[in-house]
Amino acid sequence: MISRFAPAPTGHLHLGHVVNAIYVWGITRAAGGRVVLRIEDHDRQRSRPAFERALLEDLTWLGFAADGDADLVRQSERGAIYEAALATLRAQGRVYACECSRSGIADASPGGSEPRYPNRCAARGLPEQPGLGLRIRLDPTVERFTDLRLGPQAQCPAEQCGDLLVRDRAGNWTYQFAVVVDDCLQGVTHVIRGEDLLASTGRQIQLARLLGRAEPPAFLHHPLVMKTPTQKLSKSDGDTGIADLRRRGMLPADVIGEAAVRAGLLDRARPLPAEAVGALFR
Repeated sequence: MISRFAPAPTGHLHLGHVVNAIYVWGITRAAGGRVVLRIEDHDRQRSRPAFERALLEDLTWLGFAADGDADLVRQSERGAIYEAALATLRAQGRVYACECSRSGIADASPGGSEPRYPNRCAARGLPEQPGLGLRIRLDPTVERFTDLRLGPQAQCPAEQCGDLLVRDRAGNWTYQFAVVVDDCLQGVTHVIRGEDLLASTGRQIQLARLLGRAEPPAFLHHPLVMKTPTQKLSKSDGDTGIADLRRRGMLPADVIGEAAVRAGLLDRARPLPAEAVGALFR
């Protein structure tokens, strides 16, 4: 079993990230598996080296350690790898240029749970050039999978989101594309993440298959820590930041215990060191 912890260096870690770390390390340790660490800094405009340094420091302070320094991957350093994966899709005739903006797509998709791209540029034959995004044609198939916590799921990505953006108009590789390529190449067998990413699973399974991965990873989507009934914690808002909790004098085991209570994994707050989180899932 290989899982991964994959923060984006666009803000500071908060209790929601600690909940994800508890699930990732806890489930993986309980199964005798291995955790790899990935820095998902594909968004060059929002990612900051200072945030990466801070999140690595917070992880070390908490006691969550990846299994091997060689497994630290930065998406910003993997452009050639993503180009090679894109070439595989281009050889299948699936890649086309797109000039549509995110706001324009949202305006054209009122009322939906997420904006659906109407494949407006699919037949336009726009040249691939700076300032245009790149999309891949998806198949109109239903992707079926069993979430290890939520049970059987069925999603049709072509209806949910339309053709998938793999590189945006600023030249950034997208999360949906980079994460699938990296999971394939790092041999990730179990993707453990929050429920907010459940809707991405079908498209990632289809994309992985198009790239040659016949057997997708297993998926488990855990509950989120919410700020309000409809709003999750956000690192961009500075919610319950680990650095702030450290400054208040909380110890690592206290922070992990607090996160476990918020996630419903403990019924009362108590110190929980990182090396003991596997016991929550045995």
